[in-house]
Amino acid sequence: MTTTDTEKSLRLAAWAQNTAPSPMQDMLALTARPGLISFGLGLPNQELFPREAFAEASSSVLLNKPHTLQYGPAGVMHTLKASIAELMKGRGVSCTEEEIFLTTGAQQAINMLARLLLEPGGQVVTEEITYPGFLQVLEPFAPELLTVPTCPQTGMDVDAVEALLQAGKRPAFIYSITDGHNPLGSSMSREKREKLARLAREYGVPVVEDDPYGFLSYADVSLPPLKALESEWVFYAGSFSKILAPGVRIGWLIVPAALTQKLSVVKESYDINTANWSQHSVAHYMESGKLTGHLELLRREYSARRDTMLQAIASYFPAETRAEKPSNGMFLWAELPEWVDVPQLLRDAVEQKKVAFFPGQAFDTPGNTKGKHGMRLNFSNATHEQIETGIKGIGELIEAQRAALGQS
Repeated sequence: MTTTDTEKSLRLAAWAQNTAPSPMQDMLALTARPGLISFGLGLPNQELFPREAFAEASSSVLLNKPHTLQYGPAGVMHTLKASIAELMKGRGVSCTEEEIFLTTGAQQAINMLARLLLEPGGQVVTEEITYPGFLQVLEPFAPELLTVPTCPQTGMDVDAVEALLQAGKRPAFIYSITDGHNPLGSSMSREKREKLARLAREYGVPVVEDDPYGFLSYADVSLPPLKALESEWVFYAGSFSKILAPGVRIGWLIVPAALTQKLSVVKESYDINTANWSQHSVAHYMESGKLTGHLELLRREYSARRDTMLQAIASYFPAETRAEKPSNGMFLWAELPEWVDVPQLLRDAVEQKKVAFFPGQAFDTPGNTKGKHGMRLNFSNATHEQIETGIKGIGELIEAQRAALGQS
């Protein structure tokens, strides 16, 4: 007996059957349109990439270290790890090379930790409005999400985390974007950092600290990451994507040394190893000492663009709009009046004004609608002129919605 074509069907894993492209992928396609001003994606400004210095570093590696085009062991490029350890000292984190594990970007780092820590159907604490890439990481595990609110000024509601733990919840981990929250732009207060670190220690629940924006600080005094406050129960994920260039695809984890062998096994199953040539090129660049000056440039340029965007919002958006001034990162969140139809606003902005942004609902956890009146705006990628033009155009469309609704 043979099976007919109509009887055959590809059987996907249960988690994959209902999966769909992330909002980030949709936005990538949208922003590919020529002439579009994009506040949508979290893009660093490519005009500020240290092209000459990195070209010199990568050329030297290619000429003098041909073995870097070969396979290598996972996560153990010692020169780069030494440079990362020195870099982290500037943020108050003391770590050894044995505690650093190299990854293909921070997204892979978070994915690897989830695979190491999370059982199918297990519990994870995250905020009600969070990074969609993190939710994608969790999909295969079908976890129970324990969500907590976020304060626009001081970050995650750590009291709510404490209440969950006191009620007997024992999540596999707590997910935190401590500085320059994506999408809200908020940074956790010192008091909340200290309390969350203490809770992790007292209850034996790891905190996964996702920190791609911590080095992009615009405050006079930057706060230490959670990892500086708790070495054992905070697992730190960093990245060169936002501070050097995303194309190098290098991130790192800082975890207890006993976990790095387990990470090596997980890493091998993903991609064997982070590209050797990229690792050595970044290490060569770091050894030149030029990253410090480059970070100063980024902080100066991005903070100026942030201020231009805030000024434009104040000028062109409704007076009842709430937009906080982020002290870190690449994003600010604008909370619009309830009468604004944000998805329609995006469609009109793209078609009529050639401007894109991310609607807030894209960042809601399942079953949550806290982001429906918000928009995430990236300020790092556009020029000052584009920011002024784009925000003005969005403001005009909001006013058109107001007029159509008869709002005063």
